[in-house]
Amino acid sequence: MTPFIQGFGMGGGLIVAIGAQNAFVLTQGVRRNHHLAVAALCILCDGILITLGVTGVGTMVAANPTFATIAAWGGAAFLSWYGLSAFFSAIRGGALKTEDESGKTLRHTLMLTLAVTLLNPHVYLDTVVLMGSISGQFALPDRYLFGLGAFVASTLWFLSLSLGGQMLAPMFEKDITWRILDILVCLTMWTIAASLVWSTLSA
Repeated sequence: MTPFIQGFGMGGGLIVAIGAQNAFVLTQGVRRNHHLAVAALCILCDGILITLGVTGVGTMVAANPTFATIAAWGGAAFLSWYGLSAFFSAIRGGALKTEDESGKTLRHTLMLTLAVTLLNPHVYLDTVVLMGSISGQFALPDRYLFGLGAFVASTLWFLSLSLGGQMLAPMFEKDITWRILDILVCLTMWTIAASLVWSTLSA
């Protein structure tokens, strides 16, 4: 289950950062504004992108040992930087605001959901490129277990924001909550980066 756990940890670490998509999903959850449809669409988008990464980029990495080594070191470097960013974010502190305006109709709300999800270039770097590259370090079927772990983390996160919006909103508006989350993200990213380096050096 190690690939599943690593995929779950990495997927969760990448997705919980404060951002427009999380703010939007939480806002819809608080207002009960088509919140289940919003969560379902976010989960669907993540599932498609993760699948593209694991089956496309991941397969390409697995087929080329040299590329696999480059991807491992590149992924470790990126995750180290991501963890460091989360560490500095924890020091700075911050809070998630949920007062943003949201769409009222289902169509409008879903269009806004697609916008905050797919117009962010980082979503492709995180799901397709980064997760695809790191999944290539695993042989089949472990590669798919890695992707499944990331998808499960994404599903649980969006459902939590959507279904527990009214309960979670006060907690997520507190500075200490995001400091703790950022520290957890930092430790998760650094742990996965270390495992990538170790597996490359011991190969």
